[in-house]
Amino acid sequence: MTASTSSVLKDSLNKTTFSFDESQRTALFNQVKTQHGLLFAADIKALCAQYTITHDELLRACLPVASLFAVAPISHFLVGAVVVGIDCDDAINFYFGANVEFAKQPLSLVVHAEQSAINNAWLKGAQTIVQIAISDAPCGYCRQFMNELADAEKFDILLPDQQFKLNQLLPHAFGPKDLGNNYSLFNPAPQTQIFEANTDIDTALTKLALTAYVPYTANYCAVKITTFDNGCFYGCYAENAAYSPSLAPLQSAISQLHLAGLSMNDTTVKSIELLQTKGVENQLHVSESVLANYSNLPALIAYSLALIKTC
Repeated sequence: MTASTSSVLKDSLNKTTFSFDESQRTALFNQVKTQHGLLFAADIKALCAQYTITHDELLRACLPVASLFAVAPISHFLVGAVVVGIDCDDAINFYFGANVEFAKQPLSLVVHAEQSAINNAWLKGAQTIVQIAISDAPCGYCRQFMNELADAEKFDILLPDQQFKLNQLLPHAFGPKDLGNNYSLFNPAPQTQIFEANTDIDTALTKLALTAYVPYTANYCAVKITTFDNGCFYGCYAENAAYSPSLAPLQSAISQLHLAGLSMNDTTVKSIELLQTKGVENQLHVSESVLANYSNLPALIAYSLALIKTC
């Protein structure tokens, strides 16, 4: 993108900027919270008609709403992201995300807003990503995380006043194929194994763990957070070719909890369960470190099961 092209694009966007006022933003935040970080296709259509705006104008206007979900006790820098994804019914939905920080733990354990939104889309069944809108320019860590996606070469990245393709922000990238991995997040290798039976473990947790994207360790892994009054929240392990931007299953689940407007505390959380693959476990200690950030939470329940080939 040349400087003149960027300037024209920025001027064009500034002329069509739409934003919600405070009461509208609060109302939309409450709606998204009730729907656990999601705006359905029907919601998007209704909002565009209500405010006489385009899809992209609504998408950008949603970024301050997404930022309201941020938990940033260290940086106090609230970042919002929204993924536009197509589900199995070909419906186009908005999947929200926001950064999550842990005040007493290393900075490397944080969840970035882009990770949160992508994780949200992944867990809620999006099949394809067509756009990612972000309230601030993505850091290198997030660009690398996005490079693991099946649609990395196709989707558009929308900032408040600019638009890019990922290869413009991450030239000469290192990705899955550099490690001999022909699959990707949202397009994983077919699963031909099941876990050995264990009646103590929720079947939803074992089913989710088998969908983990773990081409580099094979630790099919997931977390279940059970609340007293608001059901269960699940998280899944998503690895990255550069290793560091991988998203741990506990952070994945905590992000989902926050997108429902809930907090990690002993009045909300009843139990936390971690399921890993026997022989390649790598998430117990990092999960315990994250949980040490909170007071009075129940002890982590950890399971380790072997995989059995089905064919």
